Order: sequence, then structure tokens, then C-alpha cells
Amino acid sequence: MNLFAEMGLPAPLVKKLTAMGIEEPTPIQTHAIPYALDGNDVMGLAQTGTGKTAAFGLPLLAQLMEMRGKPEPKTVRSLILAPTRELAGQIRDALLPLVKDTPIKIGVVVGGASINAQIKRLERGTDVLVATPGRLLDLLDRRALRLDSTRFLVLDEADQMLDLGFIHALRKIAGLLPAERQTMLFSATMPKQMEEIAASYLTHPKRVQVSLPGKAVDKIEQSIHFISKAEKPNLLIELLDKHREELALVFGRTKHGSDKLAKKLQEAGYSVATIHGNKSQGQRERALKAFRDGQVKVLVATDVAARGLDIPDVKHVYNFDLPNVPENYVHRIGRTARAGRDGMAVAFCAPDEMGELKDIQKVMGISIPVASGRPWERIEEPAKPKGRGGPRRRGGKPGHTAGNAGSPGNANHKPGGGRPNRRRRNKGPRQAA
Repeated sequence: MNLFAEMGLPAPLVKKLTAMGIEEPTPIQTHAIPYALDGNDVMGLAQTGTGKTAAFGLPLLAQLMEMRGKPEPKTVRSLILAPTRELAGQIRDALLPLVKDTPIKIGVVVGGASINAQIKRLERGTDVLVATPGRLLDLLDRRALRLDSTRFLVLDEADQMLDLGFIHALRKIAGLLPAERQTMLFSATMPKQMEEIAASYLTHPKRVQVSLPGKAVDKIEQSIHFISKAEKPNLLIELLDKHREELALVFGRTKHGSDKLAKKLQEAGYSVATIHGNKSQGQRERALKAFRDGQVKVLVATDVAARGLDIPDVKHVYNFDLPNVPENYVHRIGRTARAGRDGMAVAFCAPDEMGELKDIQKVMGISIPVASGRPWERIEEPAKPKGRGGPRRRGGKPGHTAGNAGSPGNANHKPGGGRPNRRRRNKGPRQAA
């Protein structure tokens, strides 16, 4: 018997799940779906790749199936907010097979696409609208839709929405929603500010947590190389050469840096695509399709791709640059080991990234196994006299140059060579992905 039927999901939904070969719920689904079906607000915490979309999507669709008639023009019966275009598209794609041959209509509105076409589609009213906060506000400003009759609100990957600076947009959107609604919030991590958001948006929520925040999927084999910044491209090419026919996702920190790295990989003979915030929606979708279909083997991306990419065949994830936000490391490596598969996550650490590495390992509660090199020594700089700019930032330099082989078996890798940065760079405002 399909275990979803025992939760009280309607027979048509259970039948579709069975036809898709889905008969056993994941832990987050097992705990969240019954609460949501009873009309409770739900706060779900689970690591990436554990089935959160179905955890909120199935009870949402089940309740919509009980509603009579069609939505009124420009109204939205249920709203799902996602931080990125890619995640919004993935949510839509996951829900579409479940509403086939039903009156329920699912729409998606994201930046980078024609706003006029989206306005036209919204005129008919929408059962389920999946949206990014920025584009939704644009449409609200143009009076293209109303939220006063929205019965259901879902905040997916809420922690990333906070990280991307959507807090003010979320507050404005929430103020346009009716007080009487069901709200579900799902996240992979629980930063302090999330507790404040939960208190504002949720009413007596049922909290469901199936894994510790910051815990990576157990089937991911992690490793780290301590290597100078200049030698990172050479080491990446050396490692990619070992699995040219397997899909690899490479994360950079900035748009310009990702484009520059992609060019070097192309010069080395790799089929490469890139996605970041400067790419149009069409360019991003074409790059993802080519990667998913195997037409390109390497995808270079900023953190815009850390959430919402569900490509089961990604075997390798490379953190070419360590992320500024430690939780993003967990989301990045969660792009591998999907659907029960094994995966490998390789990180590169330059001297000025020791602070990021320390934060990542603190969040995860582990020490990442060292593949090559030795940890760079962090130096405590003496504080400046008061009134002259305050204490210096901490930097790093190699501890034992002779032991810092950038790559096993390759004498050309010399992370100890050159003059290391003694001060961490002033990061300033984060570059948008």
C-alpha cells in the first residue's frame, strides 16, 4: 500500500504518486504533511535534497482540490515564495505532474522574463503562484494581481531569502496577505533572524526538524586542498581530468571570477556553461538544460545555483572559492548525492580563506578531511592605537611552505610560493549572485 494514502491525502494525488513510482515518504514529508493537512502552520527544517517541495506541495494541493469554483480574476489562492528563479522553476516542475488532468493551474513569475506576458497570465486568476519576491513586488506595484484572498503562503528556502536581502520585501508582501491563512516555512538552516521571521509569519506552528542545521548529506565524501589562489585553476583542471565524462558543478564567489574561470576551462578543452546574476533568464535556463542533458560537463556558478538545482547525475561539486556565508557551503555540496546517490565535494582554501573555513567547520560540527597541503597559519595582528581605525583584520600565511603541496604528485603546484596576504581583504557588500 502507498504510505501516502495513510496520511489522508486524496486518492487522485496518491494515484499520481504511485504512477510516478513514489510510495514511501521521506522523513520531512512523514512529519510535515499530517500537520499541514490539519490546517496547522508548519516550520520545517531539513537539509537540502530531502523532499521539502513535496512536504509542502502535497498538502497544499490536497486542500486546493477541496475548493470549489475558479479563482477570481487577478487573485491568487496560494503563494509560494522562493529566493531564486531556478528554485521557482523547479518547484513548478515538481508540482505540475501532480495537477495534470485537474482544474488547478500553476503559474510562475520571476525576474528576467517578460513581465507583460506574466501580467496577461495573471488576469485569469491563479490557484498556485510560485514567485521570487522582487518580481512579485513589481507585479503588485502594477496592480497585476491581488493577495487579499490568498489562503496559503509558503516560504521555501527562507534562510537564503534572508541572506539575499529579501527581508523587507517579505514584510511588505506579508502585509498584503489576509491574517486568516495557513503559512508554511521551510529552510535548511536556522539563523537567529529566522526565529524572528517565524514569530511574525507563523501562528502556533508545528516545528518539524529531521536533521541538524548545517549537517551535510551522509553520502557526500568531502575533502579540502590548501592551495594558493593563483594555483587553484591548475589544480581544478587536474582533478577534472580524472572524470571528464561525469558532471561537475564548480562554485565561484563572483560573477566576473566565474566567467574568467569558465574561459580557462574552455581553453583546457572542457565544455563549460555558466550561470550567475548577470545572465538573463533564458541564458540561465539554456545553461541548466545543457548541463542536465550532459551537453556540457562542467557548470560554473555563483551561489545563485546553490539552491533549487535538482540534477541527480551531479557526481562532483567543487568549492573553487569558499563562500562568505558558511551555511551556503552546505547548500552547495547538497547539489551532489541526490536521490540516494553518492557524491564528492572538494574545496580549495587559499591563505585569505582560513576564516571562512573555520566558520564552515564550526557550522557543520566537523573537520573536513585534508586532501593536500597543510592548513595556513592564522596570525593575530596587534591592535592599532585607539582613534586610528581600530584593530586590524586577521589574515593568514602558510605555516610550513615545504609541506603545502598544492596538489598530490604535482611539483608545479606551489601554494607556498609568492607572498601571501597578511590581512584579510575587506569584503564590503556582497556581490549579488
